[in-house]
Amino acid sequence: MSRQRSLDVINNSEYVTIGELVRLTDMRYSTLKFYTEEGMLPFEQAEENLTRRYKREQSIALIQKIKELRLKGKSIPEIKDILK
Repeated sequence: MSRQRSLDVINNSEYVTIGELVRLTDMRYSTLKFYTEEGMLPFEQAEENLTRRYKREQSIALIQKIKELRLKGKSIPEIKDILK
């Protein structure tokens, strides 16, 4: 049996996991992990199991903005400056 939450549940959740962000944004896991490690994609640490939780709406909007900036040819350092 799958442990994945349904898209209906995910779309109604305040917080999502990085795997759920992959499903929602069609971005690669490694890309989102990179953005997280570079401080471009903020998260909260759930104390009980140390899982990173991302605010769904805020994260999707931020990922979309990063995608748009990348399409415009902006580098990662330039994007980080823009996002500050």
